[in-house]
Amino acid sequence: MNVLAIDQGTSSTTALVVAADGAILGQASVALAVDSGADGRVEFDPEALLESVVAAGRDALARARVPVAAVGIGNQGESVVCRSPDWRAAGPGISWQDRRAATVTAPLAAHGDRLTQITGLPLDPYFTGPKLAGATAGPGIAVPVDAWVVHRLTGEYVTDSATASRSLLLDLDSGEWSSEACGLFGIDADDLPTVMPNAAHFGETEAFGPKLPVTGLCVDQQAALFAERCLAPGETKCTYGTGAFVLAAAGNHARRSGSGLAACIAWRLGSRTDYCLDGQVYTAGAAVDWLSRIGVIRDAAELDTLCGTRPPAADEPLFVAALAGLGAPWWRPQARGSFSGLSLASGRGELARALVWGIAAQIAVLVNAMESDLAAPCTVLRVDGGLTRSSTLLQAQADLLQTAVEVYPSTEATALGIAGFARLGAGLARSPEDALAPWSPAAVVEPAIGPDQAAELRARFAAAAERLVQA
Repeated sequence: MNVLAIDQGTSSTTALVVAADGAILGQASVALAVDSGADGRVEFDPEALLESVVAAGRDALARARVPVAAVGIGNQGESVVCRSPDWRAAGPGISWQDRRAATVTAPLAAHGDRLTQITGLPLDPYFTGPKLAGATAGPGIAVPVDAWVVHRLTGEYVTDSATASRSLLLDLDSGEWSSEACGLFGIDADDLPTVMPNAAHFGETEAFGPKLPVTGLCVDQQAALFAERCLAPGETKCTYGTGAFVLAAAGNHARRSGSGLAACIAWRLGSRTDYCLDGQVYTAGAAVDWLSRIGVIRDAAELDTLCGTRPPAADEPLFVAALAGLGAPWWRPQARGSFSGLSLASGRGELARALVWGIAAQIAVLVNAMESDLAAPCTVLRVDGGLTRSSTLLQAQADLLQTAVEVYPSTEATALGIAGFARLGAGLARSPEDALAPWSPAAVVEPAIGPDQAAELRARFAAAAERLVQA
């Protein structure tokens, strides 16, 4: 039986009608605007976001013209909405990219290690808890964006285990809200949504036409990890979207990273919880958009023709993509992006090449940290997202990691993962393997340079990032 899967993302909402064999029978997308400011502000219109969910879902169903048994909803992660008592938006939504909650995390620095011990996450304004605490001074009642959307659709106030684990408020071992962590942020755990497995009955909605059960919920990156069948410890994927996000499956025992990564719940299905390690580059597609906005490139499609696939030469510039701060493993929210090594010979091609290889180098740092934590090499990196259309980026990634890069055959990994959870929650599948369609890579990119050159490039990037961190 078919399911409706909705991927509510940063810059758009995409809805798919997915058949039991994984075929996409109908698809629709609605663009969303994001408003950014120099003070670290990144905001969105919550009511427009909700309208995009409904419009995309209805349009996908109209295009598919087939019945569906259930709905699954993916969310953009650590974003927050301030609501009125009747659950209308009471102001702009606060995006996961917003850095203003640094004013909340800075006074809690002495409690950082304890929070990491409880939650698996470093103390950083990226996560939901600091944003919820920071938003309490504004109008309305602050709630996680996923719980707000689900409540508006179903009347239920719930979240899923994977999304909750991205909050700095969840006890990673028990899977329940931590009263200690909540207390540090001045949050009452009773005010937070009920934490549920990723596949369950979350309520019913008539927003898309006929009454349908909502049976799958998940944060976007864990949903993509699920879709790409990264089920065994060490299996790793990277999604190149607005940001770039690397996740590695870590098995069914909670662990803490020794390398500065985030440790999260990948998904909870029934009584079994699987975990993952997570690292992020906050600006990947967003950095490419910025390069276009300032006139260096016309659009993302020009990257490959402008800079080719060769690595930056020793006298060419490097770029650290910290346009919205640095995440793992540095956790420097106030860091800003930087070109280094500029000269009068630096032109559009050199700047574009520096940016692409800078993103790939940051991903390589994260994968290497995961290899250290898991005491095992990454033998292949599975990738998805819009920037995988760039052969320059894929080659840079394979070269710097010195491992094969497998391209997921659809740009809609998150929605397809959500469809898998919805199938499980609706009783249409009995296991993850049964819920997910098998897939073969659309392309496999192998390293084109040797390990010595790759190591030298990684060292140059590490030095540039360290200068930025120390500045």
